[in-house]
Amino acid sequence: MSEIVSFSGVHGLCILERMTFIMVDIESDGPIPGDFSMVCLGAVAVEPGLSRTFYGQLKPISEAWVPDALKVSGFTREQTLGFAEPALTMQQFASWLSSLRAKRLLFISDNNGFDWQFVNWYFHHFLHKNPFGFSSQNLGSLYKGLVKDTFATFKHLRRTAHTHHPVDDARGNAEALLHMKEQMGLKLALD
Repeated sequence: MSEIVSFSGVHGLCILERMTFIMVDIESDGPIPGDFSMVCLGAVAVEPGLSRTFYGQLKPISEAWVPDALKVSGFTREQTLGFAEPALTMQQFASWLSSLRAKRLLFISDNNGFDWQFVNWYFHHFLHKNPFGFSSQNLGSLYKGLVKDTFATFKHLRRTAHTHHPVDDARGNAEALLHMKEQMGLKLALD
């Protein structure tokens, strides 16, 4: 599991706050949740081996969809109509997150503005709470700060191909985060 060491208080008091990073990727059939649908999501616990993963497919929640957006996922509208009820998939995702036994979960993705809005909306809409709380992190911004270049991209650090299958994409992004830690000096403690 990933940890962040945070410092607070006077005279440098060090408080170790464990945060388990969960790299998330989603695919949708449109630009915003509610009007459009998240059709699948993948998550990877960021830790050596990247072996703990989650994958879920979700039935559309509305009649609206953008064919070009759905095409990115590789699914047809007819296929998505046969996916699991969203409440069930979100409950399964919450159960998987709980099984990690993390003190605090940290949502991170390469486009958290997009991925977070869907995951947050779906958790609150279907389960009335979000196990991640109210914040998320952006992998691209983290990398830009690490290399001190707002034009830099981390994508060359992925080893797993970016296929638009959300587990593949989350795994590739998690590989990049681990590379930042192991090869670039990012202060990130792992179990």
